[in-house]
Amino acid sequence: MTDAYIYDAVRSPRGKGRKDGALHELTSVRLSALMLNAIKERNNLEGHAVEDVIWGNATQVMEQGGCLARTAVLASDLDESIPGLAINRFCASGMEAVNLAANQVRGGAGEAYIAGGVEMMGRVAMGSDGAAVAADPTVALGSYFVPQGISADIIATEYGFSRDEADALAVESQRRAKEAWDAGRFSKSVVTVKDQNGLDILSHDEYMRPQTDMQSLGALNPSFQQMGEMMPGFDHIALMKYPHLEKINHIHHAGNSSGIVDGSAAVLIGNKEFGEKYGLKPRARIRATAKIGTDPTIMLTGPVPVTEKILADNGMAISDLDLFEVNEAFASVVLRFQQAFDVDPAKVNVNGGSIAMGHPLGATGAIIIGTLLDELERQDKETGLATLCVASGMGAATIIERV
Repeated sequence: MTDAYIYDAVRSPRGKGRKDGALHELTSVRLSALMLNAIKERNNLEGHAVEDVIWGNATQVMEQGGCLARTAVLASDLDESIPGLAINRFCASGMEAVNLAANQVRGGAGEAYIAGGVEMMGRVAMGSDGAAVAADPTVALGSYFVPQGISADIIATEYGFSRDEADALAVESQRRAKEAWDAGRFSKSVVTVKDQNGLDILSHDEYMRPQTDMQSLGALNPSFQQMGEMMPGFDHIALMKYPHLEKINHIHHAGNSSGIVDGSAAVLIGNKEFGEKYGLKPRARIRATAKIGTDPTIMLTGPVPVTEKILADNGMAISDLDLFEVNEAFASVVLRFQQAFDVDPAKVNVNGGSIAMGHPLGATGAIIIGTLLDELERQDKETGLATLCVASGMGAATIIERV
């Protein structure tokens, strides 16, 4: 099988996902096109250099509807001969785009792809697609549907995580993100977003709150307690599924959950011949990819079984991995991953995560792959795992190793 290499990875800064956010005036198509153009320009590619653009986004309506990938190609400097494929695996859409592109290359279906994703959460609201898994009672009742925040609190209850543990992880995420930005660790990958006149719109992750401490988080009320406890609330549904819990411990709030932001990311993936053709040096090999379905009610436990799967399928152990990027959808997701594998927290999300910098749903999977690669290079480490929990009960993972 042909090896698939990462030649480049870029991302936009993440803007606050609301009307006063710095990226709010940009459409999903324009921000996507900027990432495609950055890949083309940074690597001196011809417009027809790649086989396809595979692009993820989670809420595929309005400006993010249709085949956003193809629209982004037409809005970019790539040739119109490049098609586009829009995909949706909720929070893992950007990672799934990368994994699909890598497996296409590995299977010989083209020399190179650009893969990634976008989510403009301040322009296209999460849930505005009216997904049947939540809105159709014939599906929701049968699957014991609860919102993700309730699922995160179920994880905390099931595995014994306290409010203080969740808040401490959030404070550390903010500290690490600030330290990473201050040290310039994102400079290799972050592409400053400019307006039509070439003036800077955003050059840094706008959502960060480095002043966060345990005291400020302690003043916040749980975000999901009311929706859980109102009669008949989602806690009742959860306890029907998990009667051994007796009561849901609501520990999550805005400060220890991922931020709503706008953002986009792209990864250039190709075989050896592609790199030789354009004089590019591969930065890493995509060693393995995996996805899995999990319990749709607790929903967010996917990083554990998908990691078990990707390791078993490739004859690896958790000790073979040097670094981990586990998306900080909610604090309990990362706490559960660390608990399940007994990994050193110092190796997980070294530069902070989505609690500090935000989670642009369709882009995050591609973002954390790029962040993992940059950190492997900075620390001169070899192999890393990126993984995400996914709505409706799924997990996705990618293992990369430096060349």
